[in-house]
Amino acid sequence: MHDLPAAYAAAPRWPFGDSPELADERLALVLAVSKRATCSSLASCEADIMPTVGEVSVILDGAGVPRCAIRTTEVEIMPFEQVSDDFARAEGEGDLTYEWWRDAHEAYYRREGTWAPGMKVVCERFELVEVF
Repeated sequence: MHDLPAAYAAAPRWPFGDSPELADERLALVLAVSKRATCSSLASCEADIMPTVGEVSVILDGAGVPRCAIRTTEVEIMPFEQVSDDFARAEGEGDLTYEWWRDAHEAYYRREGTWAPGMKVVCERFELVEVF
C-alpha cells in the first residue's frame, strides 16, 4: 500500500464504480477536474457509507491504491427520476447528457440489485482536496 498522508488516516476509503476499470475511469475524471458529483443508491449508502457535507474521503484507484482526497460539499436524497440535467453533467461521465446518465446509472443499479422505478438516490457533490 502506498503511503497515505496522516491527515487522511481515519477518512473513509472507496473507489468509484463496481469494477477496477470503472474505478480508474472515474478517478481520471476527478483528477481532470471534470467529475464533481456522484450518485449512489440510498440502499447502498445506508449499508455502507452515507456521505455528509464536510466529510473528506480517500478515493482509491482500480488496484485499491489511494490516489486523492475529496470533500463532500452537498448531499441530496431524491427519487431517481428527479435527478437534474445539471447534476448529470456534474458527474462528468459519458456524453454529459441526462439520457446517458440515466441509462448508465440504471444499468449500474441493476448490477447492484437496487434498481426500482422511483428508487431513492443520494446525489453528492464534492471538491478535490489533494492528489497523492
